[in-house]
Amino acid sequence: MAIEVGAKLEGKVTGITHFGAFVDLSGGVTGLVHISEIADNYVKDVKDHLKLEDVVKVKVINVDKDGKIGLSIKQAIDRPEGQPAPQQQREPRAGGFNRGGGGGQDRGGRPFKSSSGKAPYGKPSFEDKMSRFLKDSEERISSLKKNTEGKRGGRGAKRV
Repeated sequence: MAIEVGAKLEGKVTGITHFGAFVDLSGGVTGLVHISEIADNYVKDVKDHLKLEDVVKVKVINVDKDGKIGLSIKQAIDRPEGQPAPQQQREPRAGGFNRGGGGGQDRGGRPFKSSSGKAPYGKPSFEDKMSRFLKDSEERISSLKKNTEGKRGGRGAKRV
């Protein structure tokens, strides 16, 4: 049986990695379900959603020239027509912004700027954050230098 893009098949999970799961399809053909294609919500660990020997329904999303097969579990779910997939929730990033649109952010996850250069709703813009960081950093470096120079007798002083 030839594997075609768009086909929905059943397969058995034969391997789990940190980046996805390998699924054995009919005829000994194996494909990969990438971690981003396992569920509609954020998947931190594949093992939280799948176990070895699980039988799963998958959709073939691509077949490479070298025979690699890309699969999706979340696209294989039958939804009523007109019902979109639930929004994917992501964990907050270190900068405090989630990826994606909405919430006063552009598509790159950066806050929108008004014509005045300030971010909306009183949130500091990237430039404001960067200038505050540089100022704090310079203050910390200068106080560190003052403290260490006093203990070692100054910079470049000869030691006896």
